[in-house]
Amino acid sequence: MRKKRATKRIIASDPRYHDLLVAKFTNSLLRRGKKHVARRILYQAFGVIESKTKKNPLEVFKKAVDNASPLIEVRARRVGGATYQVPTEVRPERRTALAIRWLIGHAKERSEKSMSQNLASELIAASTGEGGAIKKKDDVHRMAEANKAFAHFRW
Repeated sequence: MRKKRATKRIIASDPRYHDLLVAKFTNSLLRRGKKHVARRILYQAFGVIESKTKKNPLEVFKKAVDNASPLIEVRARRVGGATYQVPTEVRPERRTALAIRWLIGHAKERSEKSMSQNLASELIAASTGEGGAIKKKDDVHRMAEANKAFAHFRW
């Protein structure tokens, strides 16, 4: 190994919910350093979730992230001039990062009034096992399943 390993940055938990996952989600949501805007969007989405489902929005949120987290993915691996899609397990940190990225990305693609409503709809859909982020996870799993023959190239 040539370079030293990057040090893990410790992020402060969310001020309202005192939760690390909410803080990570807020950080992924923010644009141009405007964290207060990102927090407002997320808190409004939580309000919409609470009014629509009559459940604790934090539980719905955690279930959505858990449901959207992939267990296995494919990685490109060159062996003797050919590139194979090798299925590998996903590390826990990467698992949540991918889930958050997919949830935000598919919320942006929705066509409702505001980002907070889009996000609320995507989180509700993901918590019930449907929506764009869950479809993406299923596609990744299907791809890994299709390339199971190359699993012996794992490193």
